[in-house]
Amino acid sequence: MISYRGFGKRYGRHAAVTALDLEIEPGEAVALLGPNGSGKTTTLKAAAGLIRPGTGEVLIGRPPRSASDPAARDILSYLPQRVSFPDALTGREVVEFYRRLRGAGAGRTADVLHFASLNGAGDRAVGTYSGGMTQRLGLAVAMLPEAPVLLLDEPTAALDPDGLCAFYGVVERHRRQGQTILFTSHQLGDAERLADRLAILVEGRLAAVLSARALAERLSDRGIMRLRFAAPVPGLLEGVRALAPRAVWAGGEGTGGEMVVPGPTAMRAEVVAKVRAAGAAVTALTVEEGRLDLLYRELVGGDATSGTAASPGTAAAPAPGTGTR
Repeated sequence: MISYRGFGKRYGRHAAVTALDLEIEPGEAVALLGPNGSGKTTTLKAAAGLIRPGTGEVLIGRPPRSASDPAARDILSYLPQRVSFPDALTGREVVEFYRRLRGAGAGRTADVLHFASLNGAGDRAVGTYSGGMTQRLGLAVAMLPEAPVLLLDEPTAALDPDGLCAFYGVVERHRRQGQTILFTSHQLGDAERLADRLAILVEGRLAAVLSARALAERLSDRGIMRLRFAAPVPGLLEGVRALAPRAVWAGGEGTGGEMVVPGPTAMRAEVVAKVRAAGAAVTALTVEEGRLDLLYRELVGGDATSGTAASPGTAAAPAPGTGTR
């Protein structure tokens, strides 16, 4: 449904995206993750037909058409990262304008205002909206045409908890209807809840494609547990290292004050049991989950799935399965 084949885009000397190969199947939801400047928005804009590839091609639909083909744009809807609408218009007037522009049925205005939880504010001027309400209005506009392909750029960035719940409900409904969804996010929770796969871009290159579960496991493996003790216990570190070989004393060997235990979540209960069995008095226990930014750095260095780098060609293998900015 969405196919990137050797897609690349440069802006002067800067390579925004390089040699991207990625296939997104009909009915699949894929999240683009990556640090700022990794090429996520450029990748999404290329699928929306808003920028032309410098190298390679981006194809949309079945049969595949160039993303710049008007016929390809007819089957997709795009939510940009930042939306703005005329302040003097009401939310309902904005949605009605885009409904007519996209040729959607008359009943769609009320439907999308309801889905975006804007019923109470639909008749207020957009100039009175908060940032989150404006984002919800953009979401309502993007949902108007019930297009087979949804492209969403940072859709949850300004949403409050109510808006987030509304967004999850809308996207999950579209997934059940078999629509294809490609979205960008910095929020791991969004990706875990909504995506079948996660494509990780780092420095404009596809570093890995993982399932949500695989990414969660990878981050769990990079978590850290810290244990503080009332007094040193001889031989405690050696005992813990039988379960967690990378465990160390925070202040170095022989300090006995705080132990740092890297490793997966599943191992932590066993470590705590080992500590208690040794008679150690724990005065504090904290846990730090693995961080995406550190994983990104590892991927740049060549550590991807299962500890080995996934080349762009192999990582992008598919799982079975407009607006303007």
